[in-house]
Amino acid sequence: MSRTRPSTVTAVAAVAFLIVVAVVFWWLNKAESTADSPTVPTSSTNLDELVVVPAGSMSGYSRDRFSHWAGSGTGDSCDAREIVLQRQGTEVARDAQCRAVSGKWVSPYDGVEIRKAADVDIDHVVPLAEAWRSGASLWTDEQRKKFANDLSNPQLMAVTAASNRSKGDQDPGTWKPPAKSYWCTYAKNYVAVKVFYKLTVDTKERDGLATMLATC
Repeated sequence: MSRTRPSTVTAVAAVAFLIVVAVVFWWLNKAESTADSPTVPTSSTNLDELVVVPAGSMSGYSRDRFSHWAGSGTGDSCDAREIVLQRQGTEVARDAQCRAVSGKWVSPYDGVEIRKAADVDIDHVVPLAEAWRSGASLWTDEQRKKFANDLSNPQLMAVTAASNRSKGDQDPGTWKPPAKSYWCTYAKNYVAVKVFYKLTVDTKERDGLATMLATC
């Protein structure tokens, strides 16, 4: 009658343990990745949910009414800008104050690679001024602060300063990303944010979104 040697039993148990550990780490990493990623819509049907009305007045608008960049609320020193830099970049190194000191970013608006964090702008997909004239003028300052620092929706994007400043506060009726290959994603993100915050669109803006969504 043969017997299993103790060394063989130990080896099998060790392999089984390593498999369990690997599965646990895979699951944790997957969960963390999902938590860090903004919601990206999978279809363009939300365009029909937008209310079309003329753009509102800019009276009373100021960027100071949209406090940014706010802390993450997790007890560390990372603000919304630094979190976007970490999330969207690769090989990002940060100092003790959570500021990015090195890394690589590719601006989706124009496909340009950026190597210095100081050269990266964080764009609000739906500009703050555009939000103001489409409903945010009626919000509280706390609601505007949430909008300006929203990390759960696809509202904040690391881009080149050139593309961000050429966009300014324009909506899709007058501005589209230079990289036409990004039109589909940009329009979906823009619609998702406007639907989530119940912001309106004007006719030209909606037509611009439809043009970009047609490339999907």
